[in-house]
Amino acid sequence: MRRRSVRTRAAPALVTLVSLLGLLALWWVVAAVADSRVLPTPPQVFWALRHDAMTGELFFALGMTLTRVVTAFVLAMVIGSAIGIALGMSREANRFFDPWLILFLNLPALVVIVLAYIWFGLNEAAAIGAIAVNKIPNTVVTMREGARALDPGLAEMARVYRFGRVKTLRHVILPQLQPYFAAASRSGISLIWKIALVVELLGRSNGVGFEINLYFQLFDVAAILAYTLAFIAVMLLIEFLIVQPLEAHSTRWRGRPA
Repeated sequence: MRRRSVRTRAAPALVTLVSLLGLLALWWVVAAVADSRVLPTPPQVFWALRHDAMTGELFFALGMTLTRVVTAFVLAMVIGSAIGIALGMSREANRFFDPWLILFLNLPALVVIVLAYIWFGLNEAAAIGAIAVNKIPNTVVTMREGARALDPGLAEMARVYRFGRVKTLRHVILPQLQPYFAAASRSGISLIWKIALVVELLGRSNGVGFEINLYFQLFDVAAILAYTLAFIAVMLLIEFLIVQPLEAHSTRWRGRPA
């Protein structure tokens, strides 16, 4: 039974590994056939990655971008969740602010970034603020739907047993909102780091976006791919080592399926 359980757990990881190796092989074959500077082979990208890792530029750029991503992510999730829950629990507030939400949802990220730099200057506050503002409306929409889906029967039970606000929030409201919070977090991570690269490309002197812009001017595709793949690898590690374990921990109250 234990061996079967281990095999069951290892199967998805093996399929993922085989899939990634297949993609790598396809890339290598196409690059070798094309034999073009605009499509380097995996070894060429690896050597570009190794060179900047040895000089320390890669890790510094990754650290700066990751700092901006984490800070903006926390701000967007806290502010967006609070607004979304408030709108979901109040019809009047939702009716009044819904046009605002639609406006910000359709406002191009590039416009937000440019205006932030014009209004507040080329500094870290403007960069992080622009990233967060682009994510907040999506979080609001997701958490608003979660607040609308709250079970009124459970809220009534909490009132009957006199849970109090803190206990009701912890044991009744937050467990029901967890799937929506997880969805907002998952989409938020993928959206925020892409916006962060644009923010760095337009107005910062460091970070992955700045390095990609620099190597674009030098027409060094291998270095561009090296920085891109390095940051994707960091975000995947965050997903598998932090996001998914936290999600599993927060849903442990549901129990195992029969």
